[in-house]
Amino acid sequence: MTPIRAFAGSDKLATLCRETLSPASHYGLLKTHLKTKRQILRRLARVAIIAIALFPLLAWAAARLLVVHASVSKADAIVVMSGSGTFRERAQHAAALFNEGRAPRIVLTNDHLQSSWSQQEQRNPFYYERSRDELRCAGVPEDKISVIMAPITSTYDEAVVLKEYSETNHLGSLLVVTSAFHSRRVFWTFRRVFRGTGKSIGIDPAEPGIESPAAATWWLHSLGWEMVPKEYVKILVYWFRY
Repeated sequence: MTPIRAFAGSDKLATLCRETLSPASHYGLLKTHLKTKRQILRRLARVAIIAIALFPLLAWAAARLLVVHASVSKADAIVVMSGSGTFRERAQHAAALFNEGRAPRIVLTNDHLQSSWSQQEQRNPFYYERSRDELRCAGVPEDKISVIMAPITSTYDEAVVLKEYSETNHLGSLLVVTSAFHSRRVFWTFRRVFRGTGKSIGIDPAEPGIESPAAATWWLHSLGWEMVPKEYVKILVYWFRY
């Protein structure tokens, strides 16, 4: 009797296997799988379309979030932050502020970087020299321009050097000029370095569009990708480091 039961059990198992592995069952499973896959692809496509549609707005918002203004109606000096790629827009904006009477003098820093070859001078001028030339061309007198010659290597370095300079020269307030997308990190750094000194720090960045790409279209320019996404990374580094 035992072998007969075993045979009957085996027969039921074989029947179950045939039903499970039948072409109809395979087709049903495949159909369900393809339907699920199509649904997932449609959802991903909708998400991608929404992301592409919203990207220009989000990119603009990300760029504008980096721009900070802090007004100082009258300062003891205008400080122009070093920046080899954007020295013209910074110097021109600083000259405009000087000509408006916002401060009696302009201070430049020295990042110790040299610009391209000058046929007229037969050398590679330093960027602080190029900035000084821009200021002169914009009507700032030579005796109203000072250069801190101590080489700087970072925004934090610059703030420390300027703090020492302001203390030595009895400057109670500074109006800082930099590029727009650099302004949030600059303002944060200066407030941290100058904390407890009693000195007033204002910031008036140059509007993008001269050398920096516009906030609405920065993502269409390679320089924009250098300036906006990387600036967020630098902000995080500064926040943890300083």
